[in-house]
Amino acid sequence: MSEQPELVPATSEGSLGARVKANVRDHLKPADFLQRYALIIVWGFVVLLFSVIPSTSGTFPTTGNFSTIFGTQAVILVVTLALLVPLVAGDYDLSVAATLTLSAMTIALLNTQHGINIYLCVVIALAIGAGVGFINGAIVVLIGIDPFIATLGTQTFITGVVYWISASTTISGVSQNLITPVVVDRWPSFFPIPLMFWYGVALTAILWFVLEFTPLGRRLLFVGRGRSVSRLSGLRVGRIRWGALTTSGFLAAGAGVLYVGQSGGADPSSGLQFLLPAFAAAFLGSTSIQPGRFNPIGALIAVYFLISGITGLQLLGAQSYVQFLFYGGALVLAVALSQIARRREAAAAGGPGST
Repeated sequence: MSEQPELVPATSEGSLGARVKANVRDHLKPADFLQRYALIIVWGFVVLLFSVIPSTSGTFPTTGNFSTIFGTQAVILVVTLALLVPLVAGDYDLSVAATLTLSAMTIALLNTQHGINIYLCVVIALAIGAGVGFINGAIVVLIGIDPFIATLGTQTFITGVVYWISASTTISGVSQNLITPVVVDRWPSFFPIPLMFWYGVALTAILWFVLEFTPLGRRLLFVGRGRSVSRLSGLRVGRIRWGALTTSGFLAAGAGVLYVGQSGGADPSSGLQFLLPAFAAAFLGSTSIQPGRFNPIGALIAVYFLISGITGLQLLGAQSYVQFLFYGGALVLAVALSQIARRREAAAAGGPGST
């Protein structure tokens, strides 16, 4: 299989050097270059287009607009990264948006109604998110339920819990000690962007490093490409899948922390709206940078490409429903392009998908 070299430890200098040289050669091929960076090129074209159209040229290419675009989408970015981890391992987690909502509501309730320190609330919310992911992993791995069905059921159950503990009401008044480091503090001074954007970028970089340069990342990728072969190779497939779902829950709870810090409160339903954008960004990102593979950098690019297009259309006067059309269309197109990229990769490697 084409992915077997991925199992070579990243500490092997010869293997790592060969991989780097191979990647450089591939990047220099015009067709490969275009495939890898087409999304970035299209993103640049979209930004340029809305910057020169007369009706948006005065509002789109402004510091305030770009600061808003980059600063407000960090929640979607982190949810996408949470979704990405089990996707790399070949599983789905439909409960990420519900876990985000549960995390945000937990923080809001504990801080505003019980007076618990905001930082302790954050720790409790993250622990709950990891617990949700752990339970998802147990259902999928131990019982053997399909992850799509299992996490769909978990999402519905969590949504009911959120409505129950919140009495179906919005909770506001979260401590400023969380809001300040999320949206009030900005960097850099010449182009101020809320710190939550940089948290998302840092998480993207960490996840990229883990997937590309650590044995754990290699195992995740290998399990996602072929579980039977992974078992024959001695990998503990169940443990890896379980860990991926647990990590997904933890990261989704982290998105909930950013969400409550951004909004200053929580409500029982708005967090669910992040599920479709996260899937769209994850699959669209898999067509870029490393076509045919779910990757963090591609996901980051996809998130901000999608919001740039939506923002431009809304400035042109499009109604709010345009974002659903945009995200839904992008998801269908991204899945199709991702499948094409996977088939091309399999054909190039002479694998079973080459026919």
